Amino acid sequence: MQQKSRSISTNQVGVHQNLHKVVSRQLASVSQKPLSEHTQQAFQQAINWLGDWQGELILDSCCGVGESTVNIAQAHPNARVIGIDKSALRTDKHQAYANTLENYLVLRADLKDFLRLLVIHQKKLSKHYLLYPNPYPKSAHLQRRWYACSALKDILSLGGTLEVRSNWQLYIQEFSAALCIANISNQFSEFASDKAITPFERKYWQSGQSSWQLLADL
Repeated sequence: MQQKSRSISTNQVGVHQNLHKVVSRQLASVSQKPLSEHTQQAFQQAINWLGDWQGELILDSCCGVGESTVNIAQAHPNARVIGIDKSALRTDKHQAYANTLENYLVLRADLKDFLRLLVIHQKKLSKHYLLYPNPYPKSAHLQRRWYACSALKDILSLGGTLEVRSNWQLYIQEFSAALCIANISNQFSEFASDKAITPFERKYWQSGQSSWQLLADL
């Protein structure tokens, strides 16, 4: 029997008091961090795989074992889908979820670096999924959240429809607020479906937890 997932525990009450300051600073800054070699290699693998592809490109960020990537590829057969996760331990488990679809690729890479490389190479996304990322719920860890780190600027530059899901409502509320700071209209609401498309989503629902979803056209 699968162990139930614990609810988010946080010392933060409401939207972080420094959110506007941090997001504004990230939007105005340019990352000077050197690109990791393994991510540059993974990016070249993605470019080789895409070839002269000019159709829809979908990114499944923080894809874990890649079950979500497969489900997204099945739902978008006329698109190319790339799943990215930083953990080799997780991406190495993808074989258990893989199938014969030819329109997706799962890679291990540093997501911040991969997003920067996509922007540098002037790639545009039709959709961008960010499903159940680590919420870093401690107040002191605000800048580890995707909407409050240097990656936000690249996420916006890549365009497309952004879809974020989390079992922590405050994460979605803050993501929405961060997009508003960047003058990006968005909407969020509780999310439910007949089918879970990631292992975390399945585990949360089986534990009786709710999911929250944000949608934005970037």
